[in-house]
Amino acid sequence: MPQLCEPFDPHPARDASLRSMEAVEAGDREGWLGLFAADAVVEDPIGESPLDPSGRGHRGRDAIATFYDTVIGPNEVTFRIDQSWAAGDEVANVGTITTKMGDGTAVHTDGVFTYRVNEGGEVVALRAYWEMARLY
Repeated sequence: MPQLCEPFDPHPARDASLRSMEAVEAGDREGWLGLFAADAVVEDPIGESPLDPSGRGHRGRDAIATFYDTVIGPNEVTFRIDQSWAAGDEVANVGTITTKMGDGTAVHTDGVFTYRVNEGGEVVALRAYWEMARLY
């Protein structure tokens, strides 16, 4: 269960973000992928990076599944959310993702993580604002 540093009111996008984090922490690949609309995009981080050399994001379920299999799945991931701001059909969560690699190395990523949902509550966009140079 993600660590929430304060209680947050329910909101469709916030609820989807919490389900996303719970699925990742549980290693529930199918549960995580099932949260996304067929045409969703994951940009983590936004722009060009070693995780997304094109900078266009991982678009569609197949690309999102590949992202899970190569970046998320092989690692133990936990979330701490310090602040959460919901508006319209989106939420921006401010916090830290801790990724424990297979060799025991832990990487901490501070950032802003946004989720946008459609009318059915499916995630249509997950965008992560963080910088490689600021990992610790």
